[in-house]
Amino acid sequence: MTTNEDRPKEKQRGPVTLRRGRSEEPTTTDQRLLDSRGPSAWVHTDPWRVMRIQAEFVEGFGALAEVPRAVTVFGSARTPRDHPEYELGRKIGAALAEAGFAALTGGGPGTMEAVNRGASEAGGLSIGLGIELPFEQGLNPWVDLGVNFRYFFVRKTMFIKYAQAFICLPGGFGTLDELFEALTLVQTKKVTKFPIVLFGSDYWGGLHSWLQDVVFKTGKVGEKDLALIHVTDDVDDAISVVEDAYRAWEEVH
Repeated sequence: MTTNEDRPKEKQRGPVTLRRGRSEEPTTTDQRLLDSRGPSAWVHTDPWRVMRIQAEFVEGFGALAEVPRAVTVFGSARTPRDHPEYELGRKIGAALAEAGFAALTGGGPGTMEAVNRGASEAGGLSIGLGIELPFEQGLNPWVDLGVNFRYFFVRKTMFIKYAQAFICLPGGFGTLDELFEALTLVQTKKVTKFPIVLFGSDYWGGLHSWLQDVVFKTGKVGEKDLALIHVTDDVDDAISVVEDAYRAWEEVH
């Protein structure tokens, strides 16, 4: 039978048990909370980060909970305003608004700004989910509803949770990251029917061919996985894919 003498010295810190040398804390949690003196390094500790992460989820859910049906559109932040892809982004944003979808982007410049601008100019809801980066960027001026995030993974959750589809215009690593995360979530049925449109066959054709000729042929994905991707150069076709998937979802739900 274990006696008190056999038990190591311990201290309770809420639900956490501290034993041996870890139990020798000179202050309590309440004391550290109420005493404003001392260093501020505690705001960068992991337990405090958990609270920040929780707060970001709460803010995001609260801001977006009543958003109508939406489509997330990705594309390069480096697209200049005089580039044809910028005008294409405006057309897609406007087409989404006219079809009754809110346009959801990363809220930055380039293609993201173009999509937000097109949606706003067409009278639709233009949403931007920004991210804290080492270089200043900020939300573009065409965002009607904006939320800024510290953490990429929280922002990614919002892109998926509040969208009925993804449209990917030509973009870089960020666009590719979001594309393959969405594909993985659909493939593993973490999200149900969720169309993914790659807009621009000249840009995306090589990637699609590699997936078909290498990844598929070596057995790394199946035919149903490849079918998750729709490549197009036509705005009406892209919107039609989104609308058809949404109608199918409505019939089930």
